[in-house]
Amino acid sequence: MVNLLNQTIVVTGASSGIGKDVAVNAAKCGGNVILIARNEEKLLQVKNECIRVGAENAHHEYLSVDMSDPDQISSGVEKIFELTESVDVLVNAAGFGDFSNYMETDFDKIEKMFRVNVLGLMLMTRLVASHMIDQGIGHIFNVGSMAGKITTPKSAAYAATKAAVIAFSDGLRLELKPFGIYVTTINPGPVKTNFFNFADHSGNYLDSVKYFVLDPDQLAWEIVKTFGRNKREINRPRYMELAAVLYKLAPSLGDYFAATLGNRK
Repeated sequence: MVNLLNQTIVVTGASSGIGKDVAVNAAKCGGNVILIARNEEKLLQVKNECIRVGAENAHHEYLSVDMSDPDQISSGVEKIFELTESVDVLVNAAGFGDFSNYMETDFDKIEKMFRVNVLGLMLMTRLVASHMIDQGIGHIFNVGSMAGKITTPKSAAYAATKAAVIAFSDGLRLELKPFGIYVTTINPGPVKTNFFNFADHSGNYLDSVKYFVLDPDQLAWEIVKTFGRNKREINRPRYMELAAVLYKLAPSLGDYFAATLGNRK
């Protein structure tokens, strides 16, 4: 078990999916978890689960924050540092997708995706990282996606947000290195979470890729085990990491496979 006693972990998107599982696993390791999402009812449920599995003297809190709203993010970070003197780990897991042909996707939805997946993540990171710089230590995890490395049909806009997260993280990693702060990007393929309840309009995608779907708890545990370790990326499943490398080496061939084998939405 990873020992997170006396450490504070902030998780966005903590009401469900990867964010929820990371928060619960961090609590199991003794950490103090601050949960960030919009739905207070679900946040309370996750908080209670963290209390149930966590250390006796740990403190868990939640804040209702809309990650598309800069004012709510700024006030949320102020509240975080009223609750705690320092943040050891920030996990930016908030985000959503939409699997539709780009030309048929409502542009307001695309703008909202960028506000949550990219701009909200960037602002949260900036505000928390400024405190980490003063601390001289910290670790930031940004949830990207294999879609940000290999784009397939019906994910052009979503993949663009995740490619932006990956590029942002790569630059930020270099900028924060002199301050002793680590930046890790998490790039999963399909994960069995409620993400697809909103993204997949057909309702068939998870079943069509059932042999490749990641277990969210297993992925969350791998993330938690990486807290405090200088790791550049977590790419899962591993064969997709290799596919992403080959995609860049042979892009025309990569486009063919992305349009055929990867076209399951």
